[in-house]
Amino acid sequence: MSGQEAVNIIKTGGVLVYPTETLFAIGADAMDERAANRVARIKGRPVSKPLPLIIGSIDQLELVTESVSPELLKLAGEFWPGPLSILVKARAELPSAVKDSRGYTSVRWTEHPCAAELCLKARTPLIATSANISGKPGTGIAEELDEGLTIMVEGVYNPGPGPKGGDPSTVIEILSGNRIKVYRDGVVARAELERVGFVIAD
Repeated sequence: MSGQEAVNIIKTGGVLVYPTETLFAIGADAMDERAANRVARIKGRPVSKPLPLIIGSIDQLELVTESVSPELLKLAGEFWPGPLSILVKARAELPSAVKDSRGYTSVRWTEHPCAAELCLKARTPLIATSANISGKPGTGIAEELDEGLTIMVEGVYNPGPGPKGGDPSTVIEILSGNRIKVYRDGVVARAELERVGFVIAD
């Protein structure tokens, strides 16, 4: 599958498996309600677990949230592009499948060149949830992708490089000032967050 074919799938509301810096992801246009709901159905993901997003540049952050604080920009400057997912107040027009009960969504600027290029060429944030049935492990190896999942999507885009595998992205929320809450430990260690001046709340 060519890059343009992958972009066309995204732009026409399709669902795609593609590589990120950590694992293979299943995704779609994050602004498309029907596509987002389809990703959730394919994964068997409960509505209580909103679908995370990626962007391809810092400029695309404004497509996800209107609330860009100095602390958010500091974290972005230190760790983006990279595997730090940050909970932000989602724009009202984003699908309910990507938002929690408070209206927050998780976003990171991906450092994987193919994933970032998909976001930029499709001109939209992408849903980026691990390409596995909910409850099963994700993978960074194409040959280990679940066929039961891949037959339900429009295609697998894997031009290389592949994901690095290993730990998923770290998920955090900025509480107030320099206080943050860690929802999931991952590639970016707590010590790295503290090193740049943030205090981790219990």
